Amino acid sequence: MSGELRDRWLGRISYGDALAMQEELVAAKRADGSLPDEMLLLEHEPVYTIGRTPDQSSLRGAAHLPHPLFPINRGGQATYHGPGQLVGYPIIDLRRYEQDLHRYLRWLEEVLIELLAGYDVAAQTRAGLTGVWVEDRKIASIGVGVRQWITMHGFALNVAGDLSAFDQIVPCGIANVAMTSVEKECGRSWPVEEVAMRAGQLLASRLHRLQRTKEIAPARA
Repeated sequence: MSGELRDRWLGRISYGDALAMQEELVAAKRADGSLPDEMLLLEHEPVYTIGRTPDQSSLRGAAHLPHPLFPINRGGQATYHGPGQLVGYPIIDLRRYEQDLHRYLRWLEEVLIELLAGYDVAAQTRAGLTGVWVEDRKIASIGVGVRQWITMHGFALNVAGDLSAFDQIVPCGIANVAMTSVEKECGRSWPVEEVAMRAGQLLASRLHRLQRTKEIAPARA
């Protein structure tokens, strides 16, 4: 069932509940490869997360953090999730597409850049850094996990609201990085649910870009 991506808007839920839902969906897809790919779209209650890394320096020591901390099975350093941020968790079986994690990460970046263009935000990637930027300001973070080529975790796009919680950490382990949002770049705010609706439609319509490409054998002389 490649080429189909079902999106679900979950509203604002706790990180623990969203993680449990991802775990359940991944386990179900591992047991039944015919299940469709899904995209969970949501906001989180305030929380910090950090990936599977022995380097915890991006937390600046966890004791001072004003919100709960979740160490999780994704790549990357510390980040913050909270109200005003659109979080997307694609549960995609990459065995149906190209089994290439780097290609998958680039696909997420490309779709987010296209999404932001619809809000007149000129975003781009930066060499050697995962995520999406507006000049030198980071607007979207990406951190993924894969189990038997089934993806979990995903992206966090700053739409609106207070970004000061990022000041308590070194976001994504990048010193002196400035975080921004759609609201800061445009001077106006959109409801996260509206942005989620556009994101779900765009991700589904661009899913084919993950499809395997057939190699054409050279013609014989």
